Amino acid sequence: MDRQAPLLPGSEAGRTHAFAAALTRHGPTGAVIVSFRELVLGFYRVHGRRMPWRETTDPYRILVSEVMLQQTRVERVLPRYVTFIDAFPTVVALADAPVSRVLAAWQGLGYNRRALALRAAAARIVTVYGGRIPDDPSELVTLPGVGPATAAAVAVYAFNRPEVFIETNVRRVFLHCFFPGRDRVRDAELLPLVRMALDRDRPREWYWALMDYGTHLARTMPNPNWRSAHHAVQGRFEGSRRQLRGRVLAALLSAGPLTLDELAASTGAGPDRTGPVLAGLVVEGFIAEDGPFYRIRDGPATDQLK
Repeated sequence: MDRQAPLLPGSEAGRTHAFAAALTRHGPTGAVIVSFRELVLGFYRVHGRRMPWRETTDPYRILVSEVMLQQTRVERVLPRYVTFIDAFPTVVALADAPVSRVLAAWQGLGYNRRALALRAAAARIVTVYGGRIPDDPSELVTLPGVGPATAAAVAVYAFNRPEVFIETNVRRVFLHCFFPGRDRVRDAELLPLVRMALDRDRPREWYWALMDYGTHLARTMPNPNWRSAHHAVQGRFEGSRRQLRGRVLAALLSAGPLTLDELAASTGAGPDRTGPVLAGLVVEGFIAEDGPFYRIRDGPATDQLK
């Protein structure tokens, strides 16, 4: 009969086993939380990823990366982040840039409203904060496109502030480790554990480790986030309104002002579907009407997404 190989205490499998056994026996005590930290940080020390926004503490660059990473995978963000920073190296450069340039640099990331929000946030930083990005999440959250999790993440990564927040990877790690087999787990149940586990001396590195361990879990097992009470299934992209919006913007960026019929022909969607999309883009500040033509709206950032 084959004998099971012993779990080495310093190995990932050994740390996982030790943490799970301690949690089952004692619950989330201080010692168990220390074991959990060792599990996550042990993985990070071996498998931690290098990313350009981890090699800087420039708050502007970190803000750009965090907005890009909202609902978008790292693999898609990496090349766009580099070209975006090359095009707009400072918060002032982004605030002064025309919408058409910002959207062109954003193409391929999706959720184009984030690009307008980021440009408007840059304008607010320049006009309200004199070009200095605040370090307090309560101020960061007032910026367009910046919610509580993004505000806390910027404070952590740019200023090494020990903030407590939950996002996709953080949720995945805590669901997997502390709520195995349970469904409909609420974030309110996770938050006390996130707070207990936070490494207040090294919050920046701790959250990097959580991100990388969460990504590892997503690649190696059924997604624990399916067991979250907040999980929502995203609709299909192919044939969606969101896809059509992207095609309309891409056509206007590449071909200049176009009529409804020209845009309908370019996107292949027909006037009945393209018309309402154009109306929505006008209201949201992406495009403007000039008679029968539609064009990218290059007004001041302060006029949009206040």
